[in-house]
This record gives sequence, C-alpha cells and structure tokens, in this order.
Amino acid sequence: VQLRESGPGLLKPAETLSLTCTVSGAPITISGDHWAWIRQAPGKGLEWIGYINYSGTTRYNPSLGSRTAISRDTSQNQFTLQLNAVTPEDSGVYYCFTLGGAYWGQGTHVTVSS
Repeated sequence: VQLRESGPGLLKPAETLSLTCTVSGAPITISGDHWAWIRQAPGKGLEWIGYINYSGTTRYNPSLGSRTAISRDTSQNQFTLQLNAVTPEDSGVYYCFTLGGAYWGQGTHVTVSS
C-alpha cells in the first residue's frame, strides 16, 4: 500500500487548504480501514487532524473546530483534507496515513504566509 499527498505548498491567511491523498495498493473502501491526516508544525509534535473510514464516516480533532472536512473519491481511490481559514499556525508538514500506522505518505510541506 502506498499513499501520496498532493496540494499547494503556499497559502495566504484566510484561504482554504486542500490536500489530496492518493492511495494505491488497496481500495479505501476496504472494511476496517481508516484513512487519516496528521500534521507537524515546526518544532512541535504530531497533531492528529481527523480520519475518514471505509464506510465514509469521519471524525475530527475537536481542537480544530469546524474548520476541517475530510472527504473521499472512491473512483479515484483518494481522500481529501480541507482546512478553512488557515493561519500561519497551520504551517507544517501534513501526512496522510492509515490509522493503524502501517502506511504513511511522504508528507507535504504547507506554509501559510502573507
């Protein structure tokens, strides 16, 4: 199983971040799997963002409030993170991974700056 993140690396404050994770080697609808996003800001630890599971159910980190949405495109075997109203504090490396931790993307850098 391979995961690969894609999306813009530079945004301005108040814009919407949209990152896509393309999965190969396994369908994202396979029973039991949870497809997740996590991030790491410079000099800080990992922060879990949320997941979408095999049936389309989502769950988010409450600390991000209502700014987060994760969706999926089963025809493309992809799942997408949207984070609204970004601020410089949203800068960091964003990873997609399987919730059990077995498979990770390589990470993508996101910078929010005016």
